[in-house]
Amino acid sequence: MGSLDRATMDAAVRQYFEACNKVDRDLFARCLSEEVVHYLAHGMSGPVHGIDPIVERWGADVRANDSHWAVDAVYADEHTRTAVCEWTAFKPRLGKVLRGAEVYRFDDTGLIDEVRIYYASRRDDSVDANELEGYPYAERGFAT
Repeated sequence: MGSLDRATMDAAVRQYFEACNKVDRDLFARCLSEEVVHYLAHGMSGPVHGIDPIVERWGADVRANDSHWAVDAVYADEHTRTAVCEWTAFKPRLGKVLRGAEVYRFDDTGLIDEVRIYYASRRDDSVDANELEGYPYAERGFAT
């Protein structure tokens, strides 16, 4: 995939959103590692492992809710091989608009191998920890 610079990372994130909107496995495969893990918010039945389950998951959302996503901004750091995207999700059949951000980690080949989603929403006081379901916080050096 060439050198991993900010422009390349930005393009990969934008291609990921294009793939989500088109439900196009070939586009997903151009930006995601086959071993990609997509961590989801608690209660969303995550994480999702691999390209095909991601295609299936977002494809079902597109079909059921006429969902589509817009990239609002991408911030990338080639030194940590990490990018962050602020996005807006439109779900016309539900009459909903969601906003959030995702963190993307890139592998040695320049493909996204991890996605972590965060919604701009109220905290949930009914759970002890507001965090991603299944994410290895302690193993990754996060405060626990």
